[in-house]
Parts: sequence; structure tokens; C-alpha cells
Amino acid sequence: MDFSITYLLVIFAIGFVGSFVSGMLGVGGSIIKYPMLLYIPPFFGLATFTAHEVSGISAVQVLFASMAGVWAYRKGGLLNKQLIIYMGGAILVGSFIGSYGSGFLSEEAVNIVYGTLALIAAVMMFIPKKQLDDQPLHEVTFNKPLAAILALIVGMGSGIVGAAGGFLLVPIMLTVLKIPTRMTIATSLAVTFISSIGSSVGKLMTGQVEYWPAFIMIIASVLAAPLGAKMGKTINTKVLQILLALLIAATAIKIWVDILL
Repeated sequence: MDFSITYLLVIFAIGFVGSFVSGMLGVGGSIIKYPMLLYIPPFFGLATFTAHEVSGISAVQVLFASMAGVWAYRKGGLLNKQLIIYMGGAILVGSFIGSYGSGFLSEEAVNIVYGTLALIAAVMMFIPKKQLDDQPLHEVTFNKPLAAILALIVGMGSGIVGAAGGFLLVPIMLTVLKIPTRMTIATSLAVTFISSIGSSVGKLMTGQVEYWPAFIMIIASVLAAPLGAKMGKTINTKVLQILLALLIAATAIKIWVDILL
């Protein structure tokens, strides 16, 4: 295991930048950190992480980042308990199946799943989000079986790459389930946290987690995510969302080119 200053700084920077951006835009950090962990360390002459190691590190890091987010929203009446029960229960099962099953997949297969999710995420970022009025909590209704089925599917795909699926949950809640915007942001964090429990357990059981870099990433994310959230309130996030969507799309293309060639 590398304990050099360069190694520490590079892993910390990846965790910090990824969490800062995710805090600013309210998207799951793994969709950004996965390619950063895959491509940046070799650029500095450091050991290359395998796709399995990257997904394991991401899963554990997201667990702590989402926990911090939910803690911030615990008061204020924006957490929809029914939605958390239906989507949380389904996504926990899905993320465990995906993360445990990923131990039996090839490196290429894990990258293919990331490439597919990244393309979906990039497209979803360009879909105009309908700003729904914030109804009172007790008046919000949704299709329960549909919510559970969609959460199960998101959980399985995101569990494979160590993401928690927040980047897919938000547009699904807004556009398909018609949940008010502020409630969506708070509730999706709670569902993301539950999803990351399933992902982390599956990755730990199949020996896909590198503990030292995961620990560095956790410290970086706990520091950076609140700063990003604060910054997000003061700047034009629309421009950032477009840049991020282009960045994710470019990464997906690079991964597909690597796989196909």
C-alpha cells in the first residue's frame, strides 16, 4: 500500500472535488468520483485501481456522505416516511444484490454498467426539471408499486458500480412520481443512504474495499459536501449542471471506447 504524500494528496483531492461538486448540485458523488479514481491516480504515476476497488471505495464513501446529508434534513418536515419505506426497502435489496453480484463480474462488465449509468445520468441532467409546488407532507401521494419497482432497478445497477443512485432517484421522483422539489431532495438523500448500506455490505463481503483510500475519501467528503451545498445557493448551478453533464458524457464515451477497442 502506497503511503506517500502524493498518494494522500491525490486521493484526498479526488474525494474533496467530487463531494464539493455533488454537494453543490445535489447529485450522487459516485458518478463523478468513479472516473476520477479510475483515471487520475495513474496520471500521477500512482498504482491504478481496478474497477472493483473503485466501486468498493465509492460505496463506503457515499455511505458517510449521504448520512451527513440526511442529518442536515432531519428536521423541517421534508422527509416523506412512506416514500422512504417503499423506495428504501426496495433499493436496499437491489443495491445488495448488485454490489454482492458485482464480485462475480469482470472488470469490463463493471465498467459497462458505469458507462450505461453515466450516459443515462448525462441525459437526465438535460431533462428540464418541473418545479412542483411544495404541497403539505400529508397531501403528497404516489404510486407505491411503481416506486418500489423503480427503486429496485436503480439499486441493482448502482450497487454494481458502488454508487447509491441519487443521480437517478431525483429525476424519477420529480418526473415519474411527481414529488414536490424540496421533498424530493431531502427524501432522495435518505433513500440514497439506505441504498449505500446495501452497496457497502455487499462490497465488504466480497472484499472489494480498499480501506486506506476509502478512509481518506470519507474525511474529504465530510469536509467538502457542506461547503459545496453552501456554494450551490449562491451561484448559477444551471451552467455547472451542463458542464457536469458534458463531463459525465465524455467519461462514458471514454469508457465505451476503452471497452470496444
